Amino acid sequence: MSDNDKGAAVVGIGAGAAGAAGSVGAVAASGTVVGLSATGITSGLAAVGGVVGGGMLSGLVITAAAPLAIGAVGYGLSKYFKS
Repeated sequence: MSDNDKGAAVVGIGAGAAGAAGSVGAVAASGTVVGLSATGITSGLAAVGGVVGGGMLSGLVITAAAPLAIGAVGYGLSKYFKS
């Protein structure tokens, strides 16, 4: 792996970690019960899923996919600007 690829991977991992932290914060704050208790997480995931007309499972998929997408964008932008 070249130095350029290593740097891009680090940027992608950092962006993914930031996206994960943002997702947890969004779930904790968006429900009818605010916080990281079981009730808070359940209502937060249901609220996030309700944006697309789904429920808790849709919220879980959206919350899990967001950091992956952010990491991929960060990796791609880093590769683009370093080449």
